[in-house]
Amino acid sequence: MQKLIINGGKRLRGEITVQGAKNAALPILAASVLCGGEVVLHNCPRLSDVYSAMRILTYLGCGAGFDGTEKNTVTVNTSVLDKYEISDKLMREMRSSIFFLGALVGRTGRCRLSFPGGCDIGRRPIDIHISALRKMGVTVNEEYGCIDCLCENRLKGAKIPLSFPSVGATENIILAAVLAEGTTEITNAAREPEIACLAEFLNRCGADIRGAGSSTVVINGVSSLHGCEFEIMPDRIAAATYLACTAAAGGEIIVKGCVPRHLDAVNAVFEQSGCSVHCTEDSVFFGALKPLKAVDIIRTMVYPGFPTDCQAFVMAALCRGEGTSVFVENIFENRYSHTEELRRMGADIRTEGKVAVVTGVKRLYGAKISAPDLRGGAGLAAAALSAEGTSEISGVCHIDRGYEDIEGVLSSLGADIRRI
Repeated sequence: MQKLIINGGKRLRGEITVQGAKNAALPILAASVLCGGEVVLHNCPRLSDVYSAMRILTYLGCGAGFDGTEKNTVTVNTSVLDKYEISDKLMREMRSSIFFLGALVGRTGRCRLSFPGGCDIGRRPIDIHISALRKMGVTVNEEYGCIDCLCENRLKGAKIPLSFPSVGATENIILAAVLAEGTTEITNAAREPEIACLAEFLNRCGADIRGAGSSTVVINGVSSLHGCEFEIMPDRIAAATYLACTAAAGGEIIVKGCVPRHLDAVNAVFEQSGCSVHCTEDSVFFGALKPLKAVDIIRTMVYPGFPTDCQAFVMAALCRGEGTSVFVENIFENRYSHTEELRRMGADIRTEGKVAVVTGVKRLYGAKISAPDLRGGAGLAAAALSAEGTSEISGVCHIDRGYEDIEGVLSSLGADIRRI
């Protein structure tokens, strides 16, 4: 079992270039199934979740692999697709395996898979996905933990109002609709930048998608798609993570190769806490040179609100903020599992339902702690950077699902961190 060993108390300083976005790469890898040809993806992060998606593609009969000469370039060839079902073992490796539902049904009219795995952060039902497919003419049977889909003819476009602006459902409907007959209109769609990135990729392959990134998305079905060369967008959550690490440890960094407007809600919180934030077109200059102040209330919301994915590591930074910060988690009901580990380090956190009250303490202490999930693990790393003494973080496999070489990035900024 791998662990991260972090000796806290080192201020961070330097420049980093943010990795490609996990939450854009995974649906795009699934979308390559629709192309029936070769897709070349640049800026694709080397993450365990990405490797899981590539294993699924290989299982389906496709070719997928990182380029031997270009570190972050993946080539996928989906001209051969000899399966429409995915094994339970592969589905359990990550939550985003559900994107293959829309992609396989869209290309073959058939799909059989089990419910996906991923971090235990609360209920993430896929009833919205299934309801949408049924409106498009797909027969869906659910039994013994499996989803079996069949559409004997071409899928039909439909008007699909979402009861909640689910990112996964919005993307799965787009995947199913691009090769459907007629027009599909999604209302109350999720607006996350990763959805616009997926649509841009599919349009590059010959799809006709309009409005992605807004609350209404219109997909005019086409008869076929082709491969393309495409660059994955920067990872806004990873960028926010390294800002939070700097806020926790203190220091000054420049995060390059990002899209600062994607970070507006997070940067507003950092500014309220006393950090300095200056943005250019593709960089954030960030300083945490004074003790942090508490932030009255932080509510997680769908984009463009404060992201639920950023809650854990921003909370970790504010554990030492002067005063009391209140977090309200509106997206997932089980996203405070990291708070018990932060309390082991001396944090003063009280949770009740979807509310967490964080009273700032003067110091945190190194401890043996375990990452409960992906973003919770990043939060523990941020806390360890600001703590006195040595912290030992287990459960690193969760962190590796979303961060490419987190110890290398933090070391380049002056952190005392190593993997054992």
